[in-house]
Amino acid sequence: MFWVVVFAVVGVINALPVKDDLRSVHPDVGLSTIDMIRRRGYPAEEHGNVQTPDGYLLDMHRIPHGRGNGHITNKPVVFLMHGLLCSSADWVNMGPDKSIAYQLADAGYDVWMGNARGNTWSRKHITLNPNRDSDFWEFSWHEIGTIDLPTMIDYVLRATGQTQLFYIGHSQGTTSFFVMTSEKPQYNNKVKLMVAMAPVAYMSNLQNPFFQLLANFHNTIEWIMSFIGFDEFLPSTGLMELIGQAACNDDSIFQGMCASILFLVAGWNSEQLDQSMIPVITSNTPAGSSTRQFVHYAQGIQSAKFRQYDHGLITNLIKYGSLSPPDYDTGAVTAPVALTYSLNDWLASVVDVRQLENELPNVVLSYLVPHPKFNHLDYLWAIDSRELLYNRVLELMQTYL
Repeated sequence: MFWVVVFAVVGVINALPVKDDLRSVHPDVGLSTIDMIRRRGYPAEEHGNVQTPDGYLLDMHRIPHGRGNGHITNKPVVFLMHGLLCSSADWVNMGPDKSIAYQLADAGYDVWMGNARGNTWSRKHITLNPNRDSDFWEFSWHEIGTIDLPTMIDYVLRATGQTQLFYIGHSQGTTSFFVMTSEKPQYNNKVKLMVAMAPVAYMSNLQNPFFQLLANFHNTIEWIMSFIGFDEFLPSTGLMELIGQAACNDDSIFQGMCASILFLVAGWNSEQLDQSMIPVITSNTPAGSSTRQFVHYAQGIQSAKFRQYDHGLITNLIKYGSLSPPDYDTGAVTAPVALTYSLNDWLASVVDVRQLENELPNVVLSYLVPHPKFNHLDYLWAIDSRELLYNRVLELMQTYL
């Protein structure tokens, strides 16, 4: 149960000696996305409080150019969208040699990173207070796909003067894209190429034990968590930084445990995780989400369908005009799509990805990562991510310039 297990070891962790300076573990620990980028010598921009039609205020982060290409104008634009419990930080926290955002910038792209409503950087609304208003958290990845993504993409295109962009999504960042382009098919025309890393739409064959358990209680889990005050699922706090520093640093006897907790959700692959980077990862992740995002995935596991949020029979009848929520029309996703997936992914199984592949009308690449232990988080944090995946992605993108 990933983060639940993390919190279970807090009592042990609190007994460990903690350094006063978090950055004595790693200079990027505790830094914001913008500060991490600038510390690496890259330009960084924050585009804050981009307002959605329903009043959420979203922050985006930008690397306008890489090393040695700042003089080039009208660069092709690429938009990166994070997964569940993640944020823009996950595209940069491994540094220029390992993180794809830097590699894209160095390859001549104008790199933009989105943040979904409710995470660390987009936990804002024009009238609702996330700390006291449950209404703030009444969304799933359906709203991220139908409202947040169109709002951010339109903003990026206006800011850059471009008419199209590249889209790279990881995990929920792929789910929300398929929601957007099925529900608002006009956005297919704004995407040159979509790269899906660990694509998640169908989920009935996943191996993740936490989500399997959650699926069995999807009809009651939202009420239970709302009743005890958990409209927001696991927000990022200083506690996670403490855990990352005290229990996961190179000197800690618990570093192996930290790695095991990561693998419990993603799949086991110790050889591709640089354990010394765990304190950096945990200082930004989990970045928070609504409980409904988890429940929506649990519903998909239980139903074996890729469809809208199930509000219950009566509300479904009022909202959808039917007792069951409607399926997303994957046939409407006409943008070119590159699917990248792996054998050891506990959330995006090969069987489920291939079901999606058979329904999408314009799959231009179906790429099985050539490493048998590559897992769900390796798309962001693997030691050999460049050689195993990123080089192939950049090569394909060049053909769509």
